[in-house]
Amino acid sequence: MINKVVANAQEAIQGIEDNMTLMLGGFGLCGIPENCISALVEANITGLTCISNNAGVDDFGLGLLLRKKQIKKMISSYVGENAEFEHQMLSGDLEVDLIPQGSLAERCRAGGAGIPAFFTPAGYGTEIAEGKEVRVFNGKPHILESALTANYAIVKAWKGDRAGNLIYKGTAMNFNPPMAMAGKITIAEVEELVEPGALDPNFIHTPGIFVQRIFRGEIFEKRIEQRTITK
Repeated sequence: MINKVVANAQEAIQGIEDNMTLMLGGFGLCGIPENCISALVEANITGLTCISNNAGVDDFGLGLLLRKKQIKKMISSYVGENAEFEHQMLSGDLEVDLIPQGSLAERCRAGGAGIPAFFTPAGYGTEIAEGKEVRVFNGKPHILESALTANYAIVKAWKGDRAGNLIYKGTAMNFNPPMAMAGKITIAEVEELVEPGALDPNFIHTPGIFVQRIFRGEIFEKRIEQRTITK
């Protein structure tokens, strides 16, 4: 029987070294691999290039790695909630590649599908297009964007089985499925770990073929980035 289970986050991140490229699922603070991020902080791995929709907040998510200056480059889409990110970017301590959100998602998906590049109209006529090939399709200019891959992809799912099959919950799915496909080694932390056969195959979002390591996370704080209530 296939068994990809590891004991915990510390064991799951074994092999991640300085100066590697990581993909980390999540959107804001929703669906982020909280346990693995904490393990990376504890391991003091530095020089990381992190591909993620955003960089968390100052004291949570990838913000924890930024605070210890473990990230040298961020490839991301939205970074407006992180003052530490802003400080490091403006001071030149952090290299930043900002990408339109749809392009980021498609570059990850293309990497997982083995497609090296694609044309998109997003970013044409802006700084995003500088130095990139332009072609016209149906009378509209498009720029060439390259696929993204990573040494490790770290994702968070709701349920998973020992063979690595994953089910995400609601909007916590976000960037996790395409990133799970694009890592040379994919690590999945899950809220519930079940035996093979317990998950309905019709509802599996990420097949186990894409996952090399899986474990049940110990604590999921699941912070709300911004909460608005009425009186």
